[in-house]
Amino acid sequence: MAIRILHTADWHFGKTLEGRERISEQKQFVEELGAICDEEKIDLVLVAGDVFQTVNPSAQAEELFYSALSLLASGGTRGVVVIAGNHDHPERIKAAQKVADQLGITLLGYPKDVVYPLQIGDGRIEWLDGGTGWLELSIPGCEEHAVIAAVPYPSEARLNEVMSETLQDDEFQSRYQARIAELFEQLATHFRVDTVNIVMSHLYVGGSIESDSEVQIQIGGAYAVDKSVFPKNAQYVALGHLHRPQAVHGADFPIRYAGSPLAYSFSEAGQQKSVVVVDVKPGAPAAWKEVPLTCGKPLVKWNATEGIEQVWHWVEEGRDANAWIDLSVHVQTGLQLDEIRRLRNMHEGFIHIRPILPDSFASGKVREDEDYSTLSVADLFKLFFEERFGVVPDDELVELFMEMATNLEAEDDLKALSDQSEELERDQ
Repeated sequence: MAIRILHTADWHFGKTLEGRERISEQKQFVEELGAICDEEKIDLVLVAGDVFQTVNPSAQAEELFYSALSLLASGGTRGVVVIAGNHDHPERIKAAQKVADQLGITLLGYPKDVVYPLQIGDGRIEWLDGGTGWLELSIPGCEEHAVIAAVPYPSEARLNEVMSETLQDDEFQSRYQARIAELFEQLATHFRVDTVNIVMSHLYVGGSIESDSEVQIQIGGAYAVDKSVFPKNAQYVALGHLHRPQAVHGADFPIRYAGSPLAYSFSEAGQQKSVVVVDVKPGAPAAWKEVPLTCGKPLVKWNATEGIEQVWHWVEEGRDANAWIDLSVHVQTGLQLDEIRRLRNMHEGFIHIRPILPDSFASGKVREDEDYSTLSVADLFKLFFEERFGVVPDDELVELFMEMATNLEAEDDLKALSDQSEELERDQ
């Protein structure tokens, strides 16, 4: 009988889209994830890092994380293992471990965190064995045990090791890869032929496809590793960090990024988000499938080549009514602020409204004979704003700019007077 595993990652609770709150979409994801676990009869959930968007998440984000853990653990009858990603504070991830113990939840913040054996009884998850970076789980209803080698985001700082005494990228990368391979090799000594053997980590495997919403962790390639670092006796490798669901190709066993549950940048527009369900039993190849997610608003790009009237038409016909939209609209002389306001009033999903001007206008050729020295500060601001944004600023915005400019000028005058006073005092 196989152990059925659900692999997910990169929740990024608390992340916004250009300031737009997405906590309600993230709540939808948690509800859908719980339903998938029930429908697929999941025995073990692996969360491969980046639970939060920041190391100091909001109370809402933390509340959602703990609600998700409680839901997934199903009263301690389903295993849950969570590791920290590069966005997470390791101490915050593992802070609730004493409470999580009672639900069979494992929380690991640092690569060298230790898991201790714990048997709580009452038909719940048990840690039969464990140590630095690994644990052996007994799951209710499963005859087989799972041995998990878990390596949270392994940066040089979080490993608390110095990889190289020089700043040469090549030397650092070589030593970093060798150290990660050594780490996995050590952990894999706990794998057995009679257990299900799983690796989980949060790192970048060279050649994988990134998205704009990810903070790069490879530092020009230094933190990139090759697929060869993973132990050959692993049956499945569950990775986090990259937001596009994808496999690492060319390995003898499945190595996968689960991807993020929501599209977090417009570079992810059109991606089908998913989680991975894995069936694996001792001594046999793992079988896996992607389960598509339906939660959250899609991110779409509109390119209105026929001008603003085309956009009015799309909105009125209800196109992408429940989406976040990146709009490019081709115009001859820019957009008026009242047109932008009207668009946002008609559809709350507009994130970017980007006017595309004719080449002659955008290149500044229409103003190449302008004598800028004759223009007032207000006129220069209007010219800059229109060339930069393709929109003519209204009088209210110009007045606000002039007020700020006047205040800054006054501050400069005061600073100059203060500097003169200090100089006179020194002379005395």
